[in-house]
Amino acid sequence: MTPFRSIEWTGKALRLLDQRSLPHQTLYTELTTYQAVAAAIQDMVVRGAPAIGVTAAFGLVLAARQAETASVADLRAELQSAAKHLRQARPTAVNLAWALNRMLQQADAAITPSADKLRQVIEAAAQQLYAEDIKINRQIGAQAQSLIPDGAKIIHHCNTGALATVDYGTALGAIRMAHEQGKQVHAFLDETRPRLQGASLSAYELQAYGVPHTVIVDSASGYLMRSRSIDLCIVGCDRVAANGDVANKIGTYNLAIVAKAHQVPFYVACPLSAVDLTLASGDQIEIEERSPQEITHIGDRAIVPAGTAVFNPAFDITPAAYVSALITEKGVLLPPFEPKLRRLLDE
Repeated sequence: MTPFRSIEWTGKALRLLDQRSLPHQTLYTELTTYQAVAAAIQDMVVRGAPAIGVTAAFGLVLAARQAETASVADLRAELQSAAKHLRQARPTAVNLAWALNRMLQQADAAITPSADKLRQVIEAAAQQLYAEDIKINRQIGAQAQSLIPDGAKIIHHCNTGALATVDYGTALGAIRMAHEQGKQVHAFLDETRPRLQGASLSAYELQAYGVPHTVIVDSASGYLMRSRSIDLCIVGCDRVAANGDVANKIGTYNLAIVAKAHQVPFYVACPLSAVDLTLASGDQIEIEERSPQEITHIGDRAIVPAGTAVFNPAFDITPAAYVSALITEKGVLLPPFEPKLRRLLDE
């Protein structure tokens, strides 16, 4: 059992573990408006594509409670407006839009005599997404085990564990499951500049689970592969295009190139909710740019000269040619990816 919860619904408020405080403090914040939920997503109180999607779903639950109307039509209009506001919080992660669209579809399809009944439908839909995320993560972890040998040395980028999901995690969850099955695995965690999710969050999780791990700087992966016989890399994803191009935390593309050069398998843990078949390739994925201060400062201390230009993309695109396999809840997919992704999503 995970010793913490990134997301909890209290029945009246959304309770989030504030990931900005980790690993030094474990602080929770309670949100009661959808505007506060959007701000929490934008400010990375909560992060990780699956967690963002479920958080946004409960944002709509709060929006339904905020709407002081007895009209079903007016409540549906309020939900549409709230969803538009929530979508703008983090544009790259497709799970955000996917979860909101699914919630709105259920609201529109509900045959209900009152706004209060519709509020109940919305809350049940969010609870269903919450439960499904845990189930999907465990399925991904189980599917990944055929790719993780006993004694494996693994490089992981960013954070994709229970902190990035409702519980368990995707890529980090697969490492955790291997450990729970008795495999003697060792995870090398990219620190993941500039926000250091690997150093602060993934190390926090693996320490809690007792999984052997070592934090490395992002640029050490090539040397590590050459000197330590790395068996595989495994990362998560924020969006996957139809052809298998992967949007993930900045630095993923670099890691994939280095893995290809050293003939190390590069695996992507990919919930099918992260697949966007409307985009032919990763070139069409919108890449979020974040505040320059994430790069120019460590805490409150500036580390670059004042006035220095900064480019701070939060994500990059890894071409499908560098991906050895996509690990989904319904199976491991080898390239070419597009026909297999379409088949799974059609099912």
